[in-house]
Amino acid sequence: MRRPALIASLVAVAASLLAPSPALSQPQPLMPGVTYDRQVQFTPAGPVVLHVLTAPRPGSLWSLRPVLSNEAITGTERLTEMEQRLSAVATTVGVNGDRFAVADGRPSGILMRGGTLDHPPIPTRSSIGIDSSGQLRVERVALRATWQGRGPRRPFAVLNDRLGRSGVALYTPAWGSTTPPAPGSVEVVLQPFPAAKPGGELVGPVTQVTSGGGTPIPPDGAVLVGLGTAAARLQAEAPAGQEVRVRLLLQPDWSAVGEALGGGPLLVRGRAVLDAGEAFPTRELATHQPRAAVGQTADGRVLLVAVDGRSLGYSSGLTTFDLALAMLRLGAVTAAALDGGGSTAMAFEGRLLNRPADPGGERPIADALLVSYEGIYAPLPAEAVLSPNGDGVAEAQSLAYKVVRPSTVTASLVGPDGVPRLTQSEQVGPGTYPLEWAGRREDGTPELEGRWTWRVSAVDDLGRASSDERSFDLNLSLGFPRPVRPALVVPRRRPRAVATFQLTRPSRVRMRIETPSGALVRALGEAQLSPGTVTVAWDGMATSGALVYSGQYVARVVAVNELGSVSLAVPFAVRRSGASPGARR
Repeated sequence: MRRPALIASLVAVAASLLAPSPALSQPQPLMPGVTYDRQVQFTPAGPVVLHVLTAPRPGSLWSLRPVLSNEAITGTERLTEMEQRLSAVATTVGVNGDRFAVADGRPSGILMRGGTLDHPPIPTRSSIGIDSSGQLRVERVALRATWQGRGPRRPFAVLNDRLGRSGVALYTPAWGSTTPPAPGSVEVVLQPFPAAKPGGELVGPVTQVTSGGGTPIPPDGAVLVGLGTAAARLQAEAPAGQEVRVRLLLQPDWSAVGEALGGGPLLVRGRAVLDAGEAFPTRELATHQPRAAVGQTADGRVLLVAVDGRSLGYSSGLTTFDLALAMLRLGAVTAAALDGGGSTAMAFEGRLLNRPADPGGERPIADALLVSYEGIYAPLPAEAVLSPNGDGVAEAQSLAYKVVRPSTVTASLVGPDGVPRLTQSEQVGPGTYPLEWAGRREDGTPELEGRWTWRVSAVDDLGRASSDERSFDLNLSLGFPRPVRPALVVPRRRPRAVATFQLTRPSRVRMRIETPSGALVRALGEAQLSPGTVTVAWDGMATSGALVYSGQYVARVVAVNELGSVSLAVPFAVRRSGASPGARR
């Protein structure tokens, strides 16, 4: 067999090994245009859990952009904390970003926000950019930077990073409040000084010359720092009052790119890339690890993926090439890896979606890559099934909408008959606006059973229209869950009632015993039942045939009929004969 055919065959086999399980969940809408899907794949290395976000092509109300921890190059912040911090100006969902220096949080590669370059790229690794058309660009990019005072134009290589023993660095407000300590340095304050946008010439006067580091960085300025032989040259050619010119050029031309962060290696360019030849250790690429990636489909949709790993029996993680195959299977025509390992995280509105690998949970990181949405957003209703029947369970519904700009909002609650029950239209400022609904008519009787829809629409102060909707069921089929006391004493010869429920219409009923965390202990069967009392009886035996230990358990009943599905649970206690009431498994 010829070598190209052999490689193609191996790739096909690998892709088939990474094929998704047929029992995948359906993608869940998080906010308008954005869905989340948790997928489980089975590979020779064990199960792998992938968390997949799909978002519209960047533009209009949606953007894809990096977010810097604490708004400074140094320092770290958790992904969930970044999203919470941004909640007032956007609804966000995303993943961790670039690799970074653990000691102080400096990102390793490029960081560009709003067209301003905050940190330079690594030429031997891929940089990830989003251009003005919403196109994802994955390329190796280099910075060519120069400064000029009284003398000729001189190159420098450091932007918002630490200098070695000699050289020149430019520090902008993105670095932090002051330049780093640098004994023997010469520090030239430029104020005012334009934002560090690549491509043009940046000009500013020298207002102060200091030394030794710790120089305040003006919010509207920058500081040039020289060390070693470059210090004397900077002092001589950039005295107070001198105009200094700085050029920051990215090669290839990235003038259309406004947002960028470091990443790599390249995963997909039309096909899965086996070896991108980037400056990463082979072991880092070839082992099964938690990983994150960003990609784009042929029609412009954005894919953000987080892969859990380092958890035997739950998710083993992927190699970099496995990740490339997974991104290709998801439809990516362009894709690149982000930081992985314990930094791998995915979150929505400050809530984790994946399971980070670190024993301590979510790790603070340098930056993140977020999909930001600026239209109206309706959070999920508090109750998936509303049941205003007087039993104290799911008696009222909590609804809400969120806007991040001044907007004219119309909100309505529409019944199963298509008739709105509550409608309001008003001008509001940025914020979240809640609505509590009791699910009852004016005479106090329950409203119509069936599917209800919460619809919201808005036009913001920029004239941009947006809408969202959420649905829930009003279902009175099952109610009045009650435990049967005292505690169930085991072992026993025959089952004893542990809980009762009231069924109001003919339904297919399933009964099961669970742990308080929801793990199945024993399935008790399924039957078509008529209205009346449903009694859950149990003998204290698990599915395995073993006798359970003393502790707390849950009796769950699920009723399914033409109105949908209703699930109720009752906690109860089990005590093994001869064991004290406090004995536990």
